[in-house]
Amino acid sequence: MREPKRYKVIIYNDDFTTMDFVVMILTRIFGKGQKEAEELMLTVHHRGEAVVGVYSLDIAMSKVSLATRMARESKFPLTLEIKED
Repeated sequence: MREPKRYKVIIYNDDFTTMDFVVMILTRIFGKGQKEAEELMLTVHHRGEAVVGVYSLDIAMSKVSLATRMARESKFPLTLEIKED
């Protein structure tokens, strides 16, 4: 029996979404600790993107959908993407 495919969630930098908002998304939705969330946010800021987790497709889609909805409600253009791992 094959293991199910895994999918990485990538978050991208933009010039409008605040660093604090990105840290909040990483802690609340992706379950990162404060220190890890801050480090990932800085990686996104400096490199333009970062993988924030690897999940089954349904969980990845759910997390991306929730994060995107929260960003739009806060008027941020935050972009996340799902790619096969």
